[in-house]
This record gives sequence, C-alpha cells and structure tokens, in this order.
Amino acid sequence: MSNTTNSNGFRRESSEQDALLGDSRRNSAQHKREVHWTGWPAHVWHLTWATLSRDYVNVLLVFVPLGIIAGALKWDSTVIFTLNFLAIVPLASLLSFATEELAATLGQALGGLMNATFGNAVELIVSIIALKDKQIRVVQASMLGSILSNILLVLGCCFVVGGIKFPEQSFNTTVASTMSSLMTVSSASLIIPATLYASLSSAKDPSHKTENILFLSHWTAIILLVLYVIYLYFQLKSHAELFEEVNNQTTGDPEAAGEQVAEEEEEHLLNPWAASAALIVVTILVAICADYLVGSIDSIVEKTGMSRTFIGLVLIPIVGNAAEHVTAVVVAYKGKMDLAIGVAIGSSLQIALFVTPFLVILGWIMNVEMTLHFHIFETVAFFISGLVVTFLIQDGKSNYLEGCLCLGMYLILALAFYVYPDNVNEDALFHALK
Repeated sequence: MSNTTNSNGFRRESSEQDALLGDSRRNSAQHKREVHWTGWPAHVWHLTWATLSRDYVNVLLVFVPLGIIAGALKWDSTVIFTLNFLAIVPLASLLSFATEELAATLGQALGGLMNATFGNAVELIVSIIALKDKQIRVVQASMLGSILSNILLVLGCCFVVGGIKFPEQSFNTTVASTMSSLMTVSSASLIIPATLYASLSSAKDPSHKTENILFLSHWTAIILLVLYVIYLYFQLKSHAELFEEVNNQTTGDPEAAGEQVAEEEEEHLLNPWAASAALIVVTILVAICADYLVGSIDSIVEKTGMSRTFIGLVLIPIVGNAAEHVTAVVVAYKGKMDLAIGVAIGSSLQIALFVTPFLVILGWIMNVEMTLHFHIFETVAFFISGLVVTFLIQDGKSNYLEGCLCLGMYLILALAFYVYPDNVNEDALFHALK
C-alpha cells in the first residue's frame, strides 16, 4: 500500500518536475525570441554604422537626400545636377563594397559573375536611364569615357603613386597581354562600324545605311558578349591559376600569404542577406539620383555650353569609377601592381565586352537605335589610347614616367572632347575628305 502511495507520489512529483522543466524551456525559448527581436534593430544599426564608418567618402551621403529632394521639387537644373553628381560618389563606393561582400560568399565562379554584373553598375544604371530618354550620345560617351578613364587616368595614377614609392614595379605580363588583346578586339569592334559607315556614306545608294549599321552592331554585340563569357571561363576556370597569382599577390612569404588571406576573411562585415539588402537599397538610390542627373543634362548643356559628349565622357565616368580609382591606387602604393592592373584594365574590359554590347541589345529590344557606331574622332581616341597602354605594359614593368605619359594622354583627350561639338555632321566630313 505504501509502495503504491510512494509510487504515485513519485509519479506526481516527477510530472510536476517535468511540467516545471517544460515551462522553464518555453520561457527560455520565448526569452530568446524576445532577445532576438529586440536585438535585431541594434544588430542592424551596428552593421550600418560599421559599413558607413569604414570610408571617409561616405560623409558625402548627406547629398543623397538633398539630391532627391532637389529633383523632386524641381529646383534649378545646375543645383540638381551638382547635388546628385556628389550623391553618386558615395553610393558608387557602397555599391562596390556590397558587391565585394556578397561575391566573397558565393564562391569564385558566382563571385566573378557578380563582380562582372555589378562592378560597373553605376555606369550601367545611368546609361539605361539615358537610353530610355533616347540620349544615345550620352550613353556612348559614358561608355567610352569609362574605358578611357580606367586605362589612362586610373592606370596612370597607379603607375605614378607606385613609382613614387618604388623605383620600378613588375607585374604578370601574361595576364596583361591577355587583357591588351581583348582591348584590341573591343576597339576593333568600334573601328569596323565607323569605317563601314564611311564606306556606305560614299556609296551611290546610301539609303539602307542606318539599317546596315544596326544589323552589324546587333550581331557584333552578341559576339562580344560570347567572347566575354569565354573570357570569364578562361579567367575563373580553365586558366584560373594565372589570375589566382594576381589575386593572391603578397610579399612572397607563405606565412605572410596565409596571414593576408586570414585578414581578408576577417574584414567581411556583411553576411549574404545583409549584403543583398544593402545592394538592393543602394541600387535603388543610385537609380533615383541617376534619373535626376540625366534629366538635368539638357539644361546644363544650354546654361554652361558644355557638350553632352564631355559630360558623358569625362564627368560621369569619374563619379561612377570613384571607388575603383581609389582601390587601384591604394593597392598600387602597397606594391601590388598586378592587382591594380586587374582592377583598371579589368573594369575597362567589362565596359567594352559586357556593358556596351548589353546596352546595344537592350536598345534593340526597346526599339532605340543604339549602335556601336561612334564618331570617327572618338574611335580614333579609343584606338590610340589602347595602343599607348599596350606599349607601356608589354615589358611587364612600370615607373612614374609611364604613369605621367598616361595622365598626359588623358588630359589631352579631355581638352579635345571639351571643345568637341555634339552636332558633328560626319557625312559632310566624309564628302569634304573625298
């Protein structure tokens, strides 16, 4: 009898303990959920502050709301252009940072594709908006200006800054020559439409001139995109060891290499979700600011007398490539000239082989006559710039004098495009030269 009572008492005591334990677990789980939801805003604020405080250029983010307000309230066009021009500088830096953070978590192949897609997102967004407004001259000038600013301005600054610290710097000639060859093909893709236009202008029946140029541009753009995909496969898969040496360049000490990799892994602030959210938010802000920027170009042209070509070729690329400019110069100063060349010329290849052909095909879809036919002067400027860079990097060495040559070439072209008019009649030019 007592055993039964004890047994029942034990069972009651055991069930009470289980109930208390279950309540404790439920309370603990509820507390964790409460801590999670109450700690989430603090975590978001911490990541936001860490992201914004990592670079002094983010101080210019104050111009983002000012630029949007100016555009929404339709202030003076000069004020709208200036505020949104300054606003895009930190947004370009944040866009580059978010892309790198997300690409680092996706592996080499997907990471490379992410960098190819968003590496020149600012120029792409500005060009899409300009293409929507049928400002083809702005689109073409922006694409050409991005290429020239990277291969002349950025590379020249890298050579000068690196040459000040080191008497001479060496880099991988195989990678440099591969990039130079691709740049030559991309310049040829602009020369061929220009020469075809000249031939068709001198023909007896030039009635189908526009249709023929569009046909050539559309299919050339498709071929260039295929070549870019092959180049990505070459860089990320079949010959990745060549480019891994560039990306992992250190002092040559294996222990230093390991420490560098560990430091780079620790530097990642954002997880994939946070990086994706930042990428979406910044892209939307860039699109809004770029819309107001492009919308004010016509008024700026009328008030200042600057041509659309100069605005698209000099001003917009400097803003869009600001983050890449700083990155390339910093790594060049640290003696990593391979990485600096990869940033400068690699970005130019993205513009020439990916962004420009993509915009041509997008114009094809939107029924906008976006072609690869650039003006003769622009085509010649591109070809000569590529030729100069090819001669400078073919020996695999750099110094400050070569950097000064690149910068001098860029300044000469900038001055020429400043006085270059938008309304050049190439047909009259061809007839005058006959």
